[in-house]
Amino acid sequence: MRAELLITPGCRHAAESEQAVRTALEEVGVDGGLQRIYVADLDHAAGLGFHGSPTLRLDGQDVLPPPPRTPINLECRQYEQPDGSLAGVLPEGALQAELKRRAAELEQASAERAARPGVAELPARVSRNLFLWASRRRWLARVATGFPLTRPMVRRFIAGERLEDALTVLERLREQGLRWTLDVLGESVSSPESAQAAADRYLEALDALSERGLEANVSIKLTQMGLGIDPELCRSNVARVVERAAQLGAFVRIDMEDHTKSDVTLEIARSLHGGYDDVGVVIQSYLRRSAADIEQLIGEQIRVRLCKGAYDEPPSVAFARKVDVDESFAQLMERLMLAGRYPGLATHDEGLIARAIQLADQHGVGPEQFEFQMLYGVRRDLQDWLVEQGWTVRVYVPFGAEWYPYFMRRLAERPANALFMLRSVVREGRGR
Repeated sequence: MRAELLITPGCRHAAESEQAVRTALEEVGVDGGLQRIYVADLDHAAGLGFHGSPTLRLDGQDVLPPPPRTPINLECRQYEQPDGSLAGVLPEGALQAELKRRAAELEQASAERAARPGVAELPARVSRNLFLWASRRRWLARVATGFPLTRPMVRRFIAGERLEDALTVLERLREQGLRWTLDVLGESVSSPESAQAAADRYLEALDALSERGLEANVSIKLTQMGLGIDPELCRSNVARVVERAAQLGAFVRIDMEDHTKSDVTLEIARSLHGGYDDVGVVIQSYLRRSAADIEQLIGEQIRVRLCKGAYDEPPSVAFARKVDVDESFAQLMERLMLAGRYPGLATHDEGLIARAIQLADQHGVGPEQFEFQMLYGVRRDLQDWLVEQGWTVRVYVPFGAEWYPYFMRRLAERPANALFMLRSVVREGRGR
């Protein structure tokens, strides 16, 4: 059960309410702790279903919901106390009663799921596998790239097909106080010439970033550099990119792909990091091996971007359930924040972000010691809010004509993104 206390900065009832919630959770025997989430403005409040400070949510639902049609607001919230009076503190007795009811519902639901294993997660799994299947079909790519409806959807999440388009996007992000990593889209090339051309595009991008006075930070995929053709060809192409990065004082992140490439990806990243300190790598929390990899990378002081993972992996190597992937992310995130070298936490999950902020507050980890990372065009409201709160946010900005596989994997990560994208296109098409 995920417990979240939503409050506005400076809420005078926060401390007393938090103590009441913790006492109620302990009395009922609910594990998992309590996360504090600060609500900064009405846009953020609307996204959370927030009706005043403080508000307690369990698994995303208001524990003591207000009357219907209560407007979203940032005001002090009033609760009926045992003596019938109103006050801004969450009443402990009512909390315990509601927590017991929720716990009983969860226990019953868990028993029903055990009786029908896999049924609850079947729709999401089917959707995920469908998008991953589609990402590997070149004929579908040809259809999608020529279909008019896809263009406005793609424009929101891809920074154009030309380098100049991407540079314009980066200048806009800089004005918003955001940072970035640039990704020249493309993967699984079929010839040495294509791999060399991909490396050349990165050299061009690094030079353009430097000339524009923009932070030079790029992310590359080894299959795009020729890994599937010849590992030595790949190593040579990546080395060319890293050599130019060293000349410009740039940072290069090597993306992680499916689990069959984990060892070679880490080996190449380590060898390059040995010659140039500003080379980093990506670790995926859904892989069972990731905890051991993280410990080694911490010891080597190699910068890590931690993400959940977006490839179709067998249960023998990857966690299948979302709850397990999330818990793995949380545990790896804590290790990196406390011992890693400037980790990047790549997630849009508000619960995990709140957990990171709470961890930073508890251990005195400042915004100069780690950063949040998010995808271009996804949860722009959350990106802006984090920047307003003083946290560092880096946006993963892809550009290029070969956007289709990347786009499909983003849908596979969370199939509900498909509906979100369609709503965004319709809303923005109306002049938003």
